Amino acid sequence: PVSIGMSMDIASIDTISEINMDYTATIFLRQRWTDERLCFDGSKSLSLDGRLVEMLWVPDTFIVDSKRSFLHDVTVENRLIRIYPNGTVLYAIRITTTVSCSMDLTKYPMDKQTCTLQLESCKT
Repeated sequence: PVSIGMSMDIASIDTISEINMDYTATIFLRQRWTDERLCFDGSKSLSLDGRLVEMLWVPDTFIVDSKRSFLHDVTVENRLIRIYPNGTVLYAIRITTTVSCSMDLTKYPMDKQTCTLQLESCKT
């Protein structure tokens, strides 16, 4: 098994829709793991073009209850891949996602909603 560290920053909450029972947010997702096959001699990290992600193993992470999501690609795909001499990989992406949120509006306009943003990974 590979241990994966993960962090996430919410850049913005763009819309909240009571009608559709969802919200749209833009997030920065960073994942870090070690792949011994990528060790190299040196003292500095190596930053790779985001297009090379297809050549590396990356975690199969997904957003639970996502209705639609997209990776930003202006002017190029918003992906960062940095490999450190010990084989540690940093993979960062910017995602905008619309996520379901079951809202209880029975006390409207004095209601209070709690929406979650959950990430999971498939085991294969």
